[in-house]
Amino acid sequence: MNLKELASKLGLSPTTVSRALNGYPEVNEVTRERVMAAAKRHNYLPNARAIRLATGRAMAIGHVITVSTKHEIVNPIFADFIAGAGETYSRMGYDMLLTVVNDADEAAAYRSMKTRGTVDGIIVHAPRTADARIARLHEIGLPFVVHGRATGAPEAYSWLDVNNRRAFQRATEFLLDLGHRRIALINGLEFMDFAIRRRSGYEQALAARGVPIDPTLMRSDEMTETYGHRAALAMLTRPDPPTAFLVSSMIIAIGVRRAIEERGLKLGRDVSVITHDDDLSYLRNGDDVPIFTATRSSVREAGRQAAEMLLDNIANPGHDPQTRMFEAELMVGLSTGPAPTKG
Repeated sequence: MNLKELASKLGLSPTTVSRALNGYPEVNEVTRERVMAAAKRHNYLPNARAIRLATGRAMAIGHVITVSTKHEIVNPIFADFIAGAGETYSRMGYDMLLTVVNDADEAAAYRSMKTRGTVDGIIVHAPRTADARIARLHEIGLPFVVHGRATGAPEAYSWLDVNNRRAFQRATEFLLDLGHRRIALINGLEFMDFAIRRRSGYEQALAARGVPIDPTLMRSDEMTETYGHRAALAMLTRPDPPTAFLVSSMIIAIGVRRAIEERGLKLGRDVSVITHDDDLSYLRNGDDVPIFTATRSSVREAGRQAAEMLLDNIANPGHDPQTRMFEAELMVGLSTGPAPTKG
């Protein structure tokens, strides 16, 4: 079906249908929703070349990854986010441009994309506190949405994030309710905004219960299985080992579980573990019953919604920045139990 045929079925002009599909603000919301529903019902896919000619848009969204974080490309969290975003792009007739650059060339990559007109917007990944990319993209004039937040950024910006502080506060409270007092935190890199918020939630929960904060029970590094294994093993070999671990990713949790088993201990009985689990398509947390107790959110849904926000910003320039916060759900699995009593 082409645009003219879709317009005929709706009793609208091809121009109105085209403008509705491409988010022009002069099309009212009722008409836009009617057109979008009909396009989906009739499996209508817009002609990208025609849209480019008519709107001057590239019909592409950029994702820039620096070499120092190239592990993100094979990280299942990044892959699920991209899959979710890709679903939205495909539905709206957009392509995705993934660019890998040296750290020093990231700013130049954004400017090049804007100058050459290769993308209509950017999704920013892995924000840091006071992330300089936000001011840079404002200066360049390229629409963007941040997956996460950047505390201390001087200007307002569009972002989508999970409530990391609250998720880790609730997880720590859950372990405290089970009688645990020596609770270790194995976190991501703590110049990353999400990791700072997770530590804050953990420390707030301990302080509220009068449990001393022990810096020797906290680790921060790249979120790999090896890191989780080494950090947990080092703490479990201490004379006063933790009875519980709170960790920042499923990948870390797998390493922590390996360390627990190497020490001849049983997960959920001798040592409890709670992980942040992004409900990943290719790294499932068990079947009917979760293996790990987890603070869960869907990173694939985050990708879908971040892409929708960005495309809306592109279609409606000048609007105030949009923000969306997800609350993580605490799912109780087999990896937690009461704190063991000393024999």
